Amino acid sequence: MLADLSQSTDAYATPDARVIDLIRDSLQVFGEALSASGDAFEMLGFSSVRRHHVRIQFLKGFEERWGPLSQARVQAIKPGFYTRMGAAIRHATQRLAGRPERQRLLLILTDGKPNDLDIYEGRYGLEDTRHAIHEARSTGLTPFCVTIDATAHDYLPYLFGSHSYTLIHRPQELNHRLARLYAELTRP
Repeated sequence: MLADLSQSTDAYATPDARVIDLIRDSLQVFGEALSASGDAFEMLGFSSVRRHHVRIQFLKGFEERWGPLSQARVQAIKPGFYTRMGAAIRHATQRLAGRPERQRLLLILTDGKPNDLDIYEGRYGLEDTRHAIHEARSTGLTPFCVTIDATAHDYLPYLFGSHSYTLIHRPQELNHRLARLYAELTRP
């Protein structure tokens, strides 16, 4: 799981909850569900300030059990900076590519388009992210994006393909839909 922790997640998704709150709750429910399933999983958060400062926040490692320490890291997430998605996907791909599991799913949870302060805005950010997704697929990973961005249909089919993303229209349902989506994606 790769979660967008950029500054845009500080915005309100519903009258009662910010995007970061929904992400935090979703990661908590997702962690509980995957822990109960016995599947190995890792959780990382990401944000950036230009290409030389891509922040990867370790929330839970593959070898770590889901417990108070990883739950505390999830509860402590805060929004900040920008969304250099391509670099974060490359980092997660490196970590996941070495895993022995036959099925390796890279879930990306975001609220918007790739962007950063430098030329990563617009077409460049989209192309870099698209290339990172192709690189992930070439290593045998299955990248899949989950978003609450109402404009996602404008750019996510180009980045991920028409069947490798989902738009959650009601953000307050994110935590329930995420675990169910994982089960659907990993069903034999």
